[in-house]
Amino acid sequence: MKYLPILSVSVCALLLSACVIVTPDITVNKKEVLVTTERPKNIIMIVADGMGPAYTSAYRYYADDPSTPNLDNTFFDQWHIGNSSTYPATISGLVTDSAASATALSAGVKSYNGAIGLDVNKQPVTTVLHRAKSKGMKTGLAVTSQIVHATPAAYVAHNESRRNYNAIADSFFDDRLNGQFKVDVMLGGGTDYFIREDRDLTAEFRAEGYQYIDEYAQLKSLDTKGGALGLFAPTGLPWAADDTNPLRLKDMTQTAIRLLENSQGYFLLLEASQVDWAGHGRDIHSAMAEMHDLHVMLEWLAEYQQDHPDTLIVMTADHSTGGLTLGANGDYRWEPQALHRIIQSVPSMVEFIKTSDLSPQQRLAYLQSALQFELTEEEIQAVFAMDMNAENRPLEAVVKAFIDRKTNTGWTTWGHTAVDVQVFAIGPGANQFAGHQDNTDIAKSIFKLLD
Repeated sequence: MKYLPILSVSVCALLLSACVIVTPDITVNKKEVLVTTERPKNIIMIVADGMGPAYTSAYRYYADDPSTPNLDNTFFDQWHIGNSSTYPATISGLVTDSAASATALSAGVKSYNGAIGLDVNKQPVTTVLHRAKSKGMKTGLAVTSQIVHATPAAYVAHNESRRNYNAIADSFFDDRLNGQFKVDVMLGGGTDYFIREDRDLTAEFRAEGYQYIDEYAQLKSLDTKGGALGLFAPTGLPWAADDTNPLRLKDMTQTAIRLLENSQGYFLLLEASQVDWAGHGRDIHSAMAEMHDLHVMLEWLAEYQQDHPDTLIVMTADHSTGGLTLGANGDYRWEPQALHRIIQSVPSMVEFIKTSDLSPQQRLAYLQSALQFELTEEEIQAVFAMDMNAENRPLEAVVKAFIDRKTNTGWTTWGHTAVDVQVFAIGPGANQFAGHQDNTDIAKSIFKLLD
């Protein structure tokens, strides 16, 4: 993660105050959504990790133009076609983790929490990505987590534990399908798992003809001939609010599609991974930045789909995270406008104040400059009382509480919930995903379309 350089508080405050805060621009295409039963040539599957229904509502309010009297629709509104249950196999109860849910979404099989492409008996299952590859389609993934994280891993690999990142990375290279690599294009984070003391998988992929890049600026340089591996961070990518490219999901998607397009079609998995991470952290500011990154990508995909009407786009969440509430403590208001004025993530604010030798007064001045709203007297005292020897998470919780109070945001948990999630689809075959369904049904419908 990239943090602000260590500067004097006066210089830092000056830089922060000079920033121009711009409300996100949203242009929603008003053309009729294409819904047919025709078999698609290309399939784009999007998983917005952790994005329960409250997140799409929150983004509508967050992104609305306050100068107009009516709320503007988003692509989440326009593409919404159904809902999905998310529960895992009985052995894990009713609340899923990302691995079990991704196995359900990728293979149509219920499994235990932590399972990567395995059933409850720890036997490998075939995924829609595998099926697409076996039919001669190109395959790809672009995610904002490390590419061996639970969701992308469950589409590609087989492992009894989502935590076995090194082994999962090895399987991306070692496990072939009819002698071929399973994935042609892989973009996201994860250099820690691909470049290790015991093995350099990037070198091995290069030896097999893959192009390897480690900077966003190199995306446009990738050639359409041959595979591509792009790893842009040691683990997950930086928060969108802190990243050098806050719209990195769109850029990775554009590149992946450019490399995958061919006469036989392609299957592409996209994941807005860090909506979930923001939910775990009860971080409404980062959540909306991640949602904006996702929505800008959808805006581009809407144009792409109109130009390529043989492309099906399906999107859902694997579960909801954090129990997000828009309006808390019986107070009938939610005010997201303050989020636009915050110019970096709370984790990077905390990292800055922990690594700087600041007095309590300097700490207060810095935080008020970064947040761009006045703190109450009680909150000022909380800043003075912050223990700089504490771990980051409790310090972050102090600052996030200020933002929650300002916006009146509520949370019920640090983890996942069992609520149903939304399903979105456009393009040929989109009607297969209408109405209420189980998460396994999404994979089953994709299998039918592939077959």
